[in-house]
Amino acid sequence: MKLPTVALVGRPNVGKSTLFNKIVGKQVSIIEDLPGVTRDRIYQEATYNRKSFYLIDTGGIDASKMDFNKEIKMQAEIAINEADIVVFIVDGKEGLTANDILIRDILRKTDKKVIVAINKIDVKDAKNNIYDFYELGFDTYIPISSIHNTGFIELMDNITMDFREKEQEEDTRIKFSIIGRPNVGKSSLTNALLNEERVVVSDIAGTTRDSIDSVLKYHNEEFIMIDTAGMRKKGKIFESVEKYSLLRSLKAIDRSDICLVVINAEEGIKEHDKHIAGYAIERGKGIIIVVNKWDTVTDISIQDFEKTIRAEFQFATYAPIVFLSALTKKRIHTLMPEILKVKDNIKKEIKTSLINEVIQDAYQLNLPPSYKGKRLKIYFTSQTGINPPKFTFRVNNKGLVHFSYERYLENKIRENFDFTGTPIILQFKNRNGED
Repeated sequence: MKLPTVALVGRPNVGKSTLFNKIVGKQVSIIEDLPGVTRDRIYQEATYNRKSFYLIDTGGIDASKMDFNKEIKMQAEIAINEADIVVFIVDGKEGLTANDILIRDILRKTDKKVIVAINKIDVKDAKNNIYDFYELGFDTYIPISSIHNTGFIELMDNITMDFREKEQEEDTRIKFSIIGRPNVGKSSLTNALLNEERVVVSDIAGTTRDSIDSVLKYHNEEFIMIDTAGMRKKGKIFESVEKYSLLRSLKAIDRSDICLVVINAEEGIKEHDKHIAGYAIERGKGIIIVVNKWDTVTDISIQDFEKTIRAEFQFATYAPIVFLSALTKKRIHTLMPEILKVKDNIKKEIKTSLINEVIQDAYQLNLPPSYKGKRLKIYFTSQTGINPPKFTFRVNNKGLVHFSYERYLENKIRENFDFTGTPIILQFKNRNGED
Protein backbone atom coordinates (compact mmCIF):
# COMPACT_ATOMS: atom_id res chain seq x y z
CA MET A 1 0.00 0.00 0.00
CA LYS A 2 1.38 3.38 -0.99
CA LEU A 3 1.50 5.63 2.04
CA PRO A 4 -0.13 9.06 1.79
CA THR A 5 2.13 12.09 2.13
CA VAL A 6 1.60 15.17 4.29
CA ALA A 7 3.66 18.36 3.82
CA LEU A 8 4.13 21.05 6.46
CA VAL A 9 4.61 24.50 4.89
CA GLY A 10 4.72 28.03 6.18
CA ARG A 11 6.91 31.06 6.56
CA PRO A 12 10.01 30.95 8.83
CA ASN A 13 9.60 30.42 12.58
CA VAL A 14 5.90 29.58 12.72
CA GLY A 15 6.62 26.25 14.44
CA LYS A 16 6.78 23.78 11.55
CA SER A 17 9.73 21.85 12.96
CA THR A 18 8.23 21.68 16.46
CA LEU A 19 5.01 20.26 15.02
CA PHE A 20 6.99 17.88 12.78
CA ASN A 21 8.88 16.47 15.76
CA LYS A 22 5.66 16.11 17.78
CA ILE A 23 3.91 14.19 14.99
CA VAL A 24 6.81 11.78 14.37
CA GLY A 25 7.36 11.40 18.11
CA LYS A 26 11.05 12.24 18.21
CA GLN A 27 13.44 15.10 17.58
CA VAL A 28 14.22 14.90 13.87
CA SER A 29 13.97 18.46 12.59
CA ILE A 30 16.47 21.01 13.84
CA ILE A 31 14.68 23.55 16.02
CA GLU A 32 16.55 26.83 16.20
CA ASP A 33 15.32 30.41 16.43
CA LEU A 34 17.14 31.35 13.25
CA PRO A 35 15.32 32.04 9.98
CA GLY A 36 16.13 29.47 7.31
CA VAL A 37 17.61 26.77 9.56
CA THR A 38 15.42 23.98 8.19
CA ARG A 39 16.70 24.33 4.65
CA ASP A 40 15.74 21.03 3.05
CA ARG A 41 12.71 18.84 2.85
CA ILE A 42 12.85 16.27 5.65
CA TYR A 43 10.99 13.01 5.15
CA GLN A 44 9.88 10.77 7.98
CA GLU A 45 7.31 8.02 8.30
CA ALA A 46 4.79 8.76 11.03
CA THR A 47 1.85 6.86 12.53
CA TYR A 48 -1.29 8.18 14.21
CA ASN A 49 -4.05 5.83 15.41
CA ARG A 50 -2.55 2.98 13.36
CA LYS A 51 -2.59 5.10 10.23
CA SER A 52 0.84 5.51 8.66
CA PHE A 53 1.92 8.30 6.34
CA TYR A 54 4.98 10.19 5.19
CA LEU A 55 5.52 13.61 6.72
CA ILE A 56 7.59 16.30 4.99
CA ASP A 57 9.02 19.34 6.77
CA THR A 58 10.12 22.25 4.60
CA GLY A 59 12.20 25.40 4.87
CA GLY A 60 10.28 28.56 5.67
CA ILE A 61 9.21 30.57 2.61
CA ASP A 62 10.15 34.24 2.87
CA ALA A 63 9.40 36.92 0.28
CA SER A 64 12.60 38.78 1.18
CA LYS A 65 15.80 38.17 -0.77
CA MET A 66 17.80 36.35 1.89
CA ASP A 67 20.30 33.70 0.83
CA PHE A 68 18.69 30.38 -0.13
CA ASN A 69 15.13 31.68 -0.28
CA LYS A 70 14.83 30.92 -3.99
CA GLU A 71 15.96 27.33 -3.37
CA ILE A 72 13.77 26.98 -0.27
CA LYS A 73 10.72 28.18 -2.21
CA MET A 74 11.52 25.63 -4.92
CA GLN A 75 11.88 22.84 -2.34
CA ALA A 76 8.58 23.75 -0.68
CA GLU A 77 6.86 23.68 -4.06
CA ILE A 78 8.33 20.21 -4.76
CA ALA A 79 7.11 19.04 -1.33
CA ILE A 80 3.64 20.43 -2.03
CA ASN A 81 3.54 18.65 -5.38
CA GLU A 82 4.49 15.36 -3.69
CA ALA A 83 1.92 15.75 -0.92
CA ASP A 84 -1.64 14.50 -0.70
CA ILE A 85 -2.44 16.93 2.13
CA VAL A 86 -0.76 20.24 2.97
CA VAL A 87 -0.76 21.62 6.50
CA PHE A 88 -0.29 25.37 6.16
CA ILE A 89 1.09 26.60 9.49
CA VAL A 90 0.60 30.27 10.43
CA ASP A 91 1.60 32.27 13.51
CA GLY A 92 -1.44 33.24 15.56
CA LYS A 93 0.65 35.55 17.72
CA GLU A 94 1.84 37.70 14.81
CA GLY A 95 -1.30 37.47 12.69
CA LEU A 96 -1.59 37.41 8.91
CA THR A 97 1.53 38.53 7.02
CA ALA A 98 2.61 39.17 3.43
CA ASN A 99 4.55 35.89 3.47
CA ASP A 100 1.35 34.03 4.41
CA ILE A 101 -0.34 35.58 1.37
CA LEU A 102 2.62 34.50 -0.81
CA ILE A 103 2.30 30.90 0.39
CA ARG A 104 -1.47 30.99 -0.10
CA ASP A 105 -0.91 31.97 -3.72
CA ILE A 106 1.44 29.00 -4.19
CA LEU A 107 -1.10 26.64 -2.63
CA ARG A 108 -3.96 27.94 -4.73
CA LYS A 109 -2.14 26.75 -7.84
CA THR A 110 -2.51 23.15 -6.60
CA ASP A 111 -5.58 21.01 -6.09
CA LYS A 112 -4.32 19.64 -2.77
CA LYS A 113 -6.36 19.53 0.42
CA VAL A 114 -5.10 22.33 2.68
CA ILE A 115 -5.53 22.48 6.45
CA VAL A 116 -4.59 25.81 8.05
CA ALA A 117 -3.03 25.24 11.48
CA ILE A 118 -3.04 28.49 13.47
CA ASN A 119 -0.13 27.95 15.84
CA LYS A 120 0.90 29.64 19.13
CA ILE A 121 -2.74 29.98 20.12
CA ASP A 122 -1.67 29.79 23.77
CA VAL A 123 -0.23 33.32 23.53
CA LYS A 124 -2.47 35.98 25.08
CA ASP A 125 -3.37 38.03 21.98
CA ALA A 126 -3.41 35.15 19.47
CA LYS A 127 -7.14 34.40 19.74
CA ASN A 128 -7.93 37.89 18.54
CA ASN A 129 -6.08 37.15 15.27
CA ILE A 130 -7.75 33.82 14.42
CA TYR A 131 -10.47 35.23 12.19
CA ASP A 132 -7.97 37.30 10.16
CA PHE A 133 -6.67 34.02 8.70
CA TYR A 134 -10.06 33.23 7.14
CA GLU A 135 -9.05 35.77 4.52
CA LEU A 136 -6.74 33.05 3.12
CA GLY A 137 -9.81 31.39 1.63
CA PHE A 138 -9.34 27.73 2.67
CA ASP A 139 -11.96 25.41 4.15
CA THR A 140 -10.36 24.07 7.35
CA TYR A 141 -8.82 26.13 10.19
CA ILE A 142 -7.58 24.55 13.43
CA PRO A 143 -6.11 26.60 16.31
CA ILE A 144 -3.17 24.76 17.87
CA SER A 145 -0.22 25.10 20.19
CA SER A 146 2.63 22.78 19.16
CA ILE A 147 4.32 23.27 22.50
CA HIS A 148 1.28 22.84 24.76
CA ASN A 149 -0.60 20.18 22.72
CA THR A 150 -3.66 22.39 22.26
CA GLY A 151 -5.66 21.27 19.22
CA PHE A 152 -3.22 18.47 18.36
CA ILE A 153 -5.80 15.65 18.38
CA GLU A 154 -8.24 17.67 16.26
CA LEU A 155 -5.47 18.47 13.79
CA MET A 156 -4.30 14.86 13.51
CA ASP A 157 -7.87 13.59 13.18
CA ASN A 158 -8.37 15.98 10.27
CA ILE A 159 -5.07 15.08 8.61
CA THR A 160 -5.67 11.32 8.80
CA MET A 161 -9.43 11.35 8.28
CA ASP A 162 -9.29 9.56 4.93
CA PHE A 163 -6.18 7.44 5.57
CA ARG A 164 -6.49 3.68 5.91
CA GLU A 165 -5.07 1.70 8.79
CA LYS A 166 -1.86 -0.08 7.89
CA GLU A 167 -0.45 -3.25 9.34
CA GLN A 168 3.04 -2.67 10.68
CA GLU A 169 5.57 -4.14 8.28
CA GLU A 170 9.32 -4.26 8.70
CA ASP A 171 11.10 -2.18 6.09
CA THR A 172 13.59 -4.60 4.58
CA ARG A 173 14.95 -2.14 2.02
CA ILE A 174 18.70 -1.53 2.27
CA LYS A 175 19.51 1.94 3.61
CA PHE A 176 22.69 3.71 2.61
CA SER A 177 23.86 7.09 3.87
CA ILE A 178 26.09 9.61 2.15
CA ILE A 179 28.52 10.94 4.76
CA GLY A 180 31.57 13.16 4.75
CA ARG A 181 33.02 16.53 5.62
CA PRO A 182 31.10 19.66 4.59
CA ASN A 183 31.34 20.65 0.94
CA VAL A 184 32.66 17.37 -0.46
CA GLY A 185 29.64 17.05 -2.75
CA LYS A 186 27.26 14.83 -0.79
CA SER A 187 24.12 16.65 -1.90
CA SER A 188 25.34 16.78 -5.49
CA LEU A 189 25.88 13.02 -5.35
CA THR A 190 22.34 12.58 -4.01
CA ASN A 191 21.00 14.67 -6.89
CA ALA A 192 23.04 12.74 -9.46
CA LEU A 193 21.69 9.42 -8.20
CA LEU A 194 18.12 10.63 -8.06
CA ASN A 195 18.47 12.69 -11.23
CA GLU A 196 16.51 15.58 -9.77
CA GLU A 197 17.11 18.67 -7.66
CA ARG A 198 16.32 16.75 -4.49
CA VAL A 199 18.13 18.88 -1.91
CA VAL A 200 19.44 22.41 -1.73
CA VAL A 201 22.94 22.37 -3.27
CA SER A 202 25.35 25.19 -2.53
CA ASP A 203 29.10 25.75 -2.46
CA ILE A 204 28.79 27.07 1.10
CA ALA A 205 29.98 24.44 3.59
CA GLY A 206 27.23 23.22 5.89
CA THR A 207 24.30 24.02 3.59
CA THR A 208 22.68 20.63 4.17
CA ARG A 209 21.87 20.73 7.85
CA ASP A 210 19.58 17.71 8.05
CA SER A 211 19.53 14.08 7.04
CA ILE A 212 17.09 13.50 4.21
CA ASP A 213 15.61 10.15 3.17
CA SER A 214 14.87 9.37 -0.46
CA VAL A 215 13.72 6.22 -2.22
CA LEU A 216 16.04 5.16 -5.03
CA LYS A 217 15.04 2.41 -7.45
CA TYR A 218 17.82 0.48 -9.20
CA HIS A 219 17.41 -2.78 -11.14
CA ASN A 220 13.82 -3.10 -9.85
CA GLU A 221 15.01 -2.91 -6.25
CA GLU A 222 14.24 -0.05 -3.87
CA PHE A 223 16.91 1.48 -1.62
CA ILE A 224 16.56 4.15 1.04
CA MET A 225 19.20 6.85 0.50
CA ILE A 226 20.10 9.16 3.38
CA ASP A 227 21.91 12.42 2.67
CA THR A 228 23.52 13.83 5.82
CA ALA A 229 24.80 17.15 7.09
CA GLY A 230 28.53 17.76 6.73
CA MET A 231 30.37 16.37 9.73
CA ARG A 232 32.74 18.83 11.38
CA LYS A 233 35.53 18.08 13.82
CA LYS A 234 34.26 17.76 17.39
CA GLY A 235 37.04 19.98 18.69
CA LYS A 236 36.04 22.92 16.52
CA ILE A 237 33.88 25.65 18.00
CA PHE A 238 30.69 25.76 15.97
CA GLU A 239 27.07 26.83 16.27
CA SER A 240 24.52 24.83 18.24
CA VAL A 241 22.93 23.98 14.90
CA GLU A 242 26.19 22.38 13.72
CA LYS A 243 26.51 20.40 16.94
CA TYR A 244 23.08 18.94 16.37
CA SER A 245 23.93 18.26 12.74
CA LEU A 246 26.85 16.06 13.82
CA LEU A 247 24.57 14.17 16.21
CA ARG A 248 22.02 13.70 13.44
CA SER A 249 24.75 12.47 11.07
CA LEU A 250 25.75 9.85 13.61
CA LYS A 251 22.10 8.85 13.98
CA ALA A 252 21.89 8.59 10.19
CA ILE A 253 24.88 6.25 10.25
CA ASP A 254 23.12 4.18 12.92
CA ARG A 255 20.06 3.87 10.66
CA SER A 256 22.14 2.85 7.66
CA ASP A 257 23.26 -0.53 6.42
CA ILE A 258 25.95 0.95 4.15
CA CYS A 259 27.81 4.27 4.37
CA LEU A 260 29.31 6.07 1.39
CA VAL A 261 32.28 8.08 2.69
CA VAL A 262 32.69 10.95 0.26
CA ILE A 263 36.14 12.49 -0.27
CA ASN A 264 36.84 15.67 -2.21
CA ALA A 265 39.42 14.78 -4.89
CA GLU A 266 40.42 18.45 -5.22
CA GLU A 267 41.41 18.70 -1.56
CA GLY A 268 42.85 15.22 -1.18
CA ILE A 269 42.50 13.08 1.93
CA LYS A 270 42.03 14.94 5.20
CA GLU A 271 42.46 13.46 8.66
CA HIS A 272 38.77 13.97 9.38
CA ASP A 273 37.85 11.83 6.37
CA LYS A 274 39.38 8.93 8.27
CA HIS A 275 37.53 9.85 11.47
CA ILE A 276 34.22 9.83 9.62
CA ALA A 277 34.95 6.41 8.11
CA GLY A 278 35.83 5.28 11.62
CA TYR A 279 32.38 6.32 12.88
CA ALA A 280 30.77 4.01 10.33
CA ILE A 281 33.10 1.07 10.96
CA GLU A 282 32.70 1.32 14.75
CA ARG A 283 28.98 0.93 14.21
CA GLY A 284 29.45 -2.13 12.02
CA LYS A 285 28.27 -0.56 8.77
CA GLY A 286 29.17 -1.53 5.24
CA ILE A 287 31.48 1.08 3.73
CA ILE A 288 32.37 2.40 0.28
CA ILE A 289 34.90 5.19 -0.25
CA VAL A 290 33.66 7.61 -2.91
CA VAL A 291 36.22 10.00 -4.42
CA ASN A 292 34.08 12.85 -5.78
CA LYS A 293 35.02 15.75 -8.12
CA TRP A 294 37.38 13.40 -9.97
CA ASP A 295 36.85 15.47 -13.13
CA THR A 296 38.90 18.28 -11.56
CA VAL A 297 42.04 16.15 -11.03
CA THR A 298 44.64 15.95 -13.82
CA ASP A 299 47.96 15.40 -12.05
CA ILE A 300 47.45 11.91 -10.59
CA SER A 301 46.11 8.61 -11.89
CA ILE A 302 43.33 6.55 -10.32
CA GLN A 303 45.88 3.84 -9.49
CA ASP A 304 48.18 6.26 -7.62
CA PHE A 305 45.30 7.95 -5.79
CA GLU A 306 44.00 4.55 -4.76
CA LYS A 307 47.43 3.62 -3.35
CA THR A 308 47.32 6.77 -1.24
CA ILE A 309 43.84 5.91 0.05
CA ARG A 310 44.92 2.37 0.93
CA ALA A 311 47.90 3.74 2.84
CA GLU A 312 45.75 6.25 4.75
CA PHE A 313 42.77 3.94 5.36
CA GLN A 314 44.67 0.86 6.54
CA PHE A 315 41.84 0.12 8.98
CA ALA A 316 39.42 -0.31 6.04
CA THR A 317 41.41 -2.19 3.41
CA TYR A 318 38.26 -4.12 2.52
CA ALA A 319 36.38 -0.97 1.44
CA PRO A 320 35.83 -0.63 -2.33
CA ILE A 321 36.85 2.73 -3.84
CA VAL A 322 34.80 4.52 -6.49
CA PHE A 323 36.04 7.51 -8.48
CA LEU A 324 33.37 9.77 -9.98
CA SER A 325 32.10 13.28 -10.55
CA ALA A 326 28.62 13.94 -9.18
CA LEU A 327 28.46 17.24 -11.07
CA THR A 328 29.26 15.91 -14.55
CA LYS A 329 27.98 12.36 -13.74
CA LYS A 330 31.24 10.97 -15.10
CA ARG A 331 31.72 7.40 -13.79
CA ILE A 332 28.51 7.75 -11.71
CA HIS A 333 27.42 4.40 -13.19
CA THR A 334 30.21 2.64 -11.24
CA LEU A 335 28.67 3.36 -7.83
CA MET A 336 25.43 1.36 -7.70
CA PRO A 337 27.08 -1.96 -8.71
CA GLU A 338 29.41 -1.57 -5.70
CA ILE A 339 26.43 -0.85 -3.44
CA LEU A 340 24.78 -4.04 -4.71
CA LYS A 341 27.95 -6.02 -4.00
CA VAL A 342 28.28 -4.64 -0.46
CA LYS A 343 24.54 -5.21 0.11
CA ASP A 344 25.06 -8.91 -0.62
CA ASN A 345 28.18 -9.13 1.51
CA ILE A 346 26.75 -7.54 4.67
CA LYS A 347 24.03 -10.23 4.61
CA LYS A 348 26.26 -13.13 3.52
CA GLU A 349 26.01 -16.35 5.51
CA ILE A 350 28.74 -19.01 5.53
CA LYS A 351 27.99 -22.65 6.26
CA THR A 352 29.34 -23.84 9.60
CA SER A 353 31.27 -26.70 7.99
CA LEU A 354 33.05 -24.29 5.62
CA ILE A 355 34.02 -21.72 8.24
CA ASN A 356 35.28 -24.45 10.56
CA GLU A 357 37.43 -25.90 7.80
CA VAL A 358 38.96 -22.50 7.03
CA ILE A 359 39.64 -21.68 10.69
CA GLN A 360 41.14 -25.09 11.51
CA ASP A 361 43.42 -24.89 8.46
CA ALA A 362 44.48 -21.38 9.49
CA TYR A 363 45.10 -22.55 13.05
CA GLN A 364 47.32 -25.47 11.96
CA LEU A 365 49.18 -23.28 9.48
CA ASN A 366 50.03 -20.68 12.11
CA LEU A 367 49.65 -21.75 15.74
CA PRO A 368 49.07 -18.90 18.19
CA PRO A 369 52.00 -18.13 20.49
CA SER A 370 51.95 -19.66 23.96
CA TYR A 371 51.63 -17.41 27.00
CA LYS A 372 52.92 -18.58 30.38
CA GLY A 373 52.93 -22.13 29.09
CA LYS A 374 49.36 -21.93 27.76
CA ARG A 375 48.24 -21.79 24.14
CA LEU A 376 44.93 -20.72 22.65
CA LYS A 377 42.85 -23.62 21.31
CA ILE A 378 39.94 -23.12 18.91
CA TYR A 379 37.35 -25.89 19.20
CA PHE A 380 34.48 -24.68 17.07
CA THR A 381 33.51 -21.67 14.91
CA SER A 382 30.12 -20.64 13.57
CA GLN A 383 28.53 -17.56 12.02
CA THR A 384 26.14 -16.04 14.54
CA GLY A 385 24.99 -12.85 12.83
CA ILE A 386 24.72 -10.75 9.68
CA ASN A 387 24.75 -7.05 8.88
CA PRO A 388 27.58 -7.08 9.76
CA PRO A 389 28.68 -10.74 9.57
CA LYS A 390 29.61 -12.05 13.00
CA PHE A 391 31.61 -15.19 13.81
CA THR A 392 31.75 -16.81 17.24
CA PHE A 393 34.76 -18.92 18.26
CA ARG A 394 34.56 -21.43 21.09
CA VAL A 395 38.00 -21.54 22.71
CA ASN A 396 39.75 -22.85 25.80
CA ASN A 397 40.55 -19.38 27.19
CA LYS A 398 39.50 -16.19 25.43
CA GLY A 399 42.04 -14.30 27.51
CA LEU A 400 44.75 -15.90 25.34
CA VAL A 401 43.49 -14.21 22.15
CA HIS A 402 46.05 -11.64 21.02
CA PHE A 403 44.84 -8.82 18.77
CA SER A 404 47.42 -9.76 16.12
CA TYR A 405 46.12 -13.34 16.00
CA GLU A 406 42.54 -12.08 15.80
CA ARG A 407 43.57 -9.95 12.81
CA TYR A 408 45.24 -13.01 11.27
CA LEU A 409 42.01 -15.01 11.58
CA GLU A 410 39.98 -12.16 10.04
CA ASN A 411 42.39 -11.98 7.11
CA LYS A 412 42.03 -15.73 6.55
CA ILE A 413 38.24 -15.44 6.52
CA ARG A 414 38.47 -12.60 3.98
CA GLU A 415 40.91 -14.60 1.82
CA ASN A 416 38.41 -17.44 1.55
CA PHE A 417 35.11 -15.54 1.39
CA ASP A 418 34.25 -12.27 -0.31
CA PHE A 419 33.41 -9.75 2.39
CA THR A 420 34.31 -6.68 0.34
CA GLY A 421 32.83 -3.54 1.86
CA THR A 422 31.75 -4.96 5.20
CA PRO A 423 33.42 -5.16 8.58
CA ILE A 424 33.25 -8.58 10.20
CA ILE A 425 33.03 -9.18 13.92
CA LEU A 426 34.97 -11.94 15.67
CA GLN A 427 33.68 -12.96 19.09
CA PHE A 428 35.51 -15.39 21.38
CA LYS A 429 33.73 -17.41 24.05
CA ASN A 430 35.08 -20.00 26.44
CA ARG A 431 33.92 -23.54 25.73
CA ASN A 432 32.76 -23.98 29.32
CA GLY A 433 30.13 -21.32 28.74
CA GLU A 434 31.89 -18.40 30.45
CA ASP A 435 31.80 -15.31 28.25
